[in-house]
Amino acid sequence: MEIFNDTMQKFGAPDTVIYQFQYWSVLLRPAQLTLGALVLIAHEPVQSFSALSSASFAELQIVTGKIDAALKEAFQYDKLNYLMLMMVDPDVHFHVIPRYAQAREFAGKTFFDAGWPGVPDFSKINGTDLDINQQIIKHLISSWE
Repeated sequence: MEIFNDTMQKFGAPDTVIYQFQYWSVLLRPAQLTLGALVLIAHEPVQSFSALSSASFAELQIVTGKIDAALKEAFQYDKLNYLMLMMVDPDVHFHVIPRYAQAREFAGKTFFDAGWPGVPDFSKINGTDLDINQQIIKHLISSWE
């Protein structure tokens, strides 16, 4: 199933899609706030979290379990933040931000968590390019169970 709503397209779909479920898609966040930062986007055409169907909510438990396990396997995060900001992009979505007490190395690059141990600092992005982002996607897919 390929569903690419406006929010998914803004975050690079289809190139950034890691996994699609029936009601949710997991995408790499092109601007890597921290190593492995993702966006979890609902497929249903609603603009309020409470408007999602009960089936979407049920699947959300499965999806978050898969995300948690894949990110832990791939990058050994210290904490994991799910942030539902929805200030600019109207479709229901979460920014999934792995948090790290120490810098992480991946693909020859050092990734920092500028906000640790406080809230994520969205003004400080770890610069990546298409090649590094594709390597992160491939690594996460290989860690997906």
